[in-house]
Amino acid sequence: MRTTTLGDNGPEVGVIGLGCMGMTHAYDMAAARDDATSIAVIHQALDLGMTLIDTADVYGPHDNEELVGRALSGGHRDRAVLATKVGLVTALGSTPGGNSPGAVRNGRPEYIRESIDGSLRRLRTDHVDLYQLHRVDPEVPIEESWGAMAEAVAAGKARRIGLSEVTVDEIKRAQAVHPVASVQSELSLWTRDPLEAVLPYCAEQGIAFLPFSPLGRGFLAGRFASFDDLPEDDFRRRLPRFQREAIEANLAIVGRVREVAARRNVTPAQVALAWVLAQGPRVIPIPGTKTPKYLHDNAGAAAIRLSDEDLATLNEVPPPTGTRY
Repeated sequence: MRTTTLGDNGPEVGVIGLGCMGMTHAYDMAAARDDATSIAVIHQALDLGMTLIDTADVYGPHDNEELVGRALSGGHRDRAVLATKVGLVTALGSTPGGNSPGAVRNGRPEYIRESIDGSLRRLRTDHVDLYQLHRVDPEVPIEESWGAMAEAVAAGKARRIGLSEVTVDEIKRAQAVHPVASVQSELSLWTRDPLEAVLPYCAEQGIAFLPFSPLGRGFLAGRFASFDDLPEDDFRRRLPRFQREAIEANLAIVGRVREVAARRNVTPAQVALAWVLAQGPRVIPIPGTKTPKYLHDNAGAAAIRLSDEDLATLNEVPPPTGTRY
């Protein structure tokens, strides 16, 4: 896989990483988990050059970090650029994005200082390569939260620190305290908000941009044609864009992706990821999967260079019906 760097001065990583959330969290119940397969997928991702491995303490909570820790033990840790997050506590029934009433943001410095040690213990490592503030706590000045994140760097517990779902103003305020290595936010063909201001600012400042849900939570890959295609326990059943009428309207977006995929003789998922990659040299999408087939499909997108015609077709897709959360 071709590579880039995690920001202007960061480590080399594959241009596509791996999001691990769905291996233990959100997309099905615990009974559907297959930890052995998930660990094999993480190993295969490293073999394919998908070296940025992303998790968070809130996924589970905690059991996603434990899974990743088991996967990277036994000599695999040095092959990975390991990223985790802090600052979001998910209550029962909330969505992982942190925008439901059940999700609590906690950016208190004392909580951040305490949390890094728990993450390192679960991840079976003495440091993470990237420690990210999962969400900004509106009750805590970002300077205070970011200062505690910077303490983890000073203590050698984190190599770099990053932000998630932030505004340009919030990035600037954090930068005044300590360098920002990365910004993680949702970006895909049906979620383009960062293109207006955040992504251009990151490009100008040499900050890596890590798109989560670059496949629209699987929708842009053409995996769902109706609400009934979603598993009964899947949290997407609670998201506005996946409601019955919204899915029907949003199939027009998938149709445009399929058109380009047929023209290029590749899969819709590869087209959707290639569009994200085309948004900048430091844009590193982290699609999530726990299936070897989809992992290899995602990795193949790194070799696809969309033509001007392809990009024009994709840039004209209709806006989605329904909000993200």
